[in-house]
Amino acid sequence: MATPLRVLVHGGGIGGLSLAVALARHGHTVEVAELREQLDALGVGIIQPSNALHVMRELGLLEDCLKAGFEWEVLTICDPSGTTLAKIPQPRMDGAPANNGIPRPALAEVLGRAAAEAGALVRFGTTITELADDGEGVDVTLSDGSTGRWDLVVGFDGIGSPLRTRLYGDRYRPEYTGFANWRVTLPRQPEVQGVVMSTGNLAAKALLTPITDELMYLGSVFAEAEDFRPDPERAHEQLSERLAGFGGPVAEALTQVTDPAAVVYSRISQVTVEEPWHVGRVVLAGDAAHASTPHLAQGAAMAVEDALVLARELDAADSVPTALQAWEERRRPRAMFVQALSRAVLKQETGTPTTPEEDELLKVGIPGAAHVLVKPY
Repeated sequence: MATPLRVLVHGGGIGGLSLAVALARHGHTVEVAELREQLDALGVGIIQPSNALHVMRELGLLEDCLKAGFEWEVLTICDPSGTTLAKIPQPRMDGAPANNGIPRPALAEVLGRAAAEAGALVRFGTTITELADDGEGVDVTLSDGSTGRWDLVVGFDGIGSPLRTRLYGDRYRPEYTGFANWRVTLPRQPEVQGVVMSTGNLAAKALLTPITDELMYLGSVFAEAEDFRPDPERAHEQLSERLAGFGGPVAEALTQVTDPAAVVYSRISQVTVEEPWHVGRVVLAGDAAHASTPHLAQGAAMAVEDALVLARELDAADSVPTALQAWEERRRPRAMFVQALSRAVLKQETGTPTTPEEDELLKVGIPGAAHVLVKPY
């Protein structure tokens, strides 16, 4: 668009800050309403696959991400005893690195600093309390009492998105898959030079993921009752009990899990907004529109792709509605493919019955999906 836009981003996570960087650097006025008091990202670390790193390169942030994380190229598959079964080279997107493990707080710092340097303003401790879209703009009141009129409001506010509820009511609440993720950050074992995945006949897999030269995280997925929560006094013991059948590097890692407070537990849920992701000049993106299970390590990658493509469509179109339509036409098929295949992989790995459609998707396999996802977004 020839005229700079005023854009309010609801949510200062990975996707929201990526959008703020992309838009502010192109001369648009951007504010981010973030409910937290600071960008202290929760959780342990994440994998940035090649398509996510390609976005970081487009934003000028690739070197910062690699410096803060741990670049790797080969996925190692082991049996439960720790014996190596295969080493699978990972594909690259247009010359971007294959993968980078990075602590979530470090990535938040990289993105937050870049957004501020680009001129975006982050309003901490704020959320939208009132919103009125008249077709030509959106009048917004924030919880800190400030008001403003915006050309576009973008909801990058996560799987529990308040903006999604405001737009669609309770029609698209998160759907619990029946499984949960256990993760804990540990000192990196020297042999963990990339993701080491131990799997076999057990109803579980365990992954060791390097995120810095000094750190890695141990992660595993188990079937858990929806109301289950780890015992705060013995969460480390509960994790060890679930992984008791594993040897090798997983067993070695478990000897270092001694603090129950260090164990991060999160239920795995999914969101699929089946209606258009935009209502007037308000649009949902990332997990707010299409949250997936973590089995392809593509959640954050889909969010940053959403952000970059939205920024590009806004620059290319002659109006906001035209840009939103073009953006969704590009993004929905790719995001839905990731969501469907990721859920199918979860079922396959946990022995849950799959549908005929999921069986067809599983013929692609995780290596095949990786090669699909390093094609242009």
